[in-house]
Amino acid sequence: MLFRQGIIRTSTVANDGLSNYNNMIIGLDIGTSSTKAVAFDHQGEVLAQHGITYPILSPQTGYYEQDPNEIYEACVGSLSEVMRQLAREHPSQPLEGISVSSAMHALIAMDEIGNPITNSIIWADQRSESVAADLKETAQGLDLYIKTGTPIHPMSVLCKIMWMKGHAKDTFQRAHKFIGIKEYLFFRLFNTYIIDHSIASTTGLFDIEKLSWYEPALSLAGIKSSQLSAPVSIHYALHLQDSEQATKLGVPVGTAFVIGASDGCLANLGVGATHPGIASVTVGTSGAVRVLSNSAIADQQQRVFRYLLNPKQFVVGGAVNNGGVLRNWFRDTFMTELTHLPEDINTSRLFDEVISAVNPGSDGLVFLPYLTGERAPHWNANAKGVYFGIQLQHTKGHFGRAMIEGMLFALYSVALALEETTGPIHTIYASGGLARSPVWVQILADVFNKPVFVKETVESSAWGAALVGLEALGIDTNPADHAVADNEDDSYVPNKEHHQIYRKNFQQFERLYQKLQDEF
Repeated sequence: MLFRQGIIRTSTVANDGLSNYNNMIIGLDIGTSSTKAVAFDHQGEVLAQHGITYPILSPQTGYYEQDPNEIYEACVGSLSEVMRQLAREHPSQPLEGISVSSAMHALIAMDEIGNPITNSIIWADQRSESVAADLKETAQGLDLYIKTGTPIHPMSVLCKIMWMKGHAKDTFQRAHKFIGIKEYLFFRLFNTYIIDHSIASTTGLFDIEKLSWYEPALSLAGIKSSQLSAPVSIHYALHLQDSEQATKLGVPVGTAFVIGASDGCLANLGVGATHPGIASVTVGTSGAVRVLSNSAIADQQQRVFRYLLNPKQFVVGGAVNNGGVLRNWFRDTFMTELTHLPEDINTSRLFDEVISAVNPGSDGLVFLPYLTGERAPHWNANAKGVYFGIQLQHTKGHFGRAMIEGMLFALYSVALALEETTGPIHTIYASGGLARSPVWVQILADVFNKPVFVKETVESSAWGAALVGLEALGIDTNPADHAVADNEDDSYVPNKEHHQIYRKNFQQFERLYQKLQDEF
């Protein structure tokens, strides 16, 4: 099935011939800052949801890790709490299955008896920076990018394993398997190592056209295909037969777990950004701009990634390192008064009020947002954050607004590279945590100079996972012919005057990066 634009409404035909919308499916979204379980009915309405957060560990500069057991427990806790909510509020609606979305580029080394011997080394980790820099400038690096669709960068599993081979030799020798966080979840539940084609396509080790591990990449990493998980379709499902595990999760024995895809690909599907010219902009801890394509278009400048949704559909785009992590950094460092307010106070709204009082363009203050290096379009792990143009009239509010504008300038630079590769973008769908902020979404519309739509639920990756799960379980899906936006979408129209201000600042933003990249 090729997914189409708009909310996909699904139905199961019962024996009496009537459509049954009472069943439900759970999308489990394993993210960088939290795991969320969201129960949906067939129309995409949220019936229950619960999320559990966890920290990013940084044992030394440039190292970013997470405890895989902590994330596993967050998956268990989120699912069991949602099942409790459903038992209380929707006791007559049967669960059809659970489908999984997860963040990309994680690496966990596992020993022979199935214990992790490293933390989960996440996308933001920079320890393999020199490995990536050396490889990127070679003909082999270009070949790997074209074959695997993954840019040569410290985020990639390929570069992480190459670094481990040279700098953590004992760990490398002990490693029986090299896996990601979703693979760890399925191993804990089913005692088997499997990886979906979508996540495999983000490792830098997978041939995205042949759907198999790419031998030249394996040779470079110094590993065998047997040390990686078995690649399977995004529709692959296993049924939980362990009664103890089922009880812990609060689900019936025999519940189907659909492996699903990567959070980025599923976000496009979840918001309906599946037609040419329609882009998904997602900002959680990091951020990304993505479009769906029916061909694996290669950018000879290696600015954008090409990841699989399914064998006939590729998500082309670019991810930035610095999304919501910037707002959290600014709030916790420079607006500590907000962190001490009672939990029932909406600090995000208060933050928006502060930056709304500042003129668009922050009165000439420009921010390069590269606090954790950068991925697309520069793929420069050495990039640094910079405020430029500071004058006496600039207040805390100016610095806060310039931070948000700089974050969006970085995303806009990705969008421009993407348009050169796949064609013009005319419509944006926004999702992720920051899509809850009307102020942020309006600035997004003004910077991009394109209409932006936000779905009623911004849990796009979880809903995308649910849609894949419904199809995997053989539940009839009937894409409806909707307009670009559904009636329930919030829409934001760009302000042309503000865009002209942002265009001038963006041009300066681009020049500053070019002038400072050697200093980084």
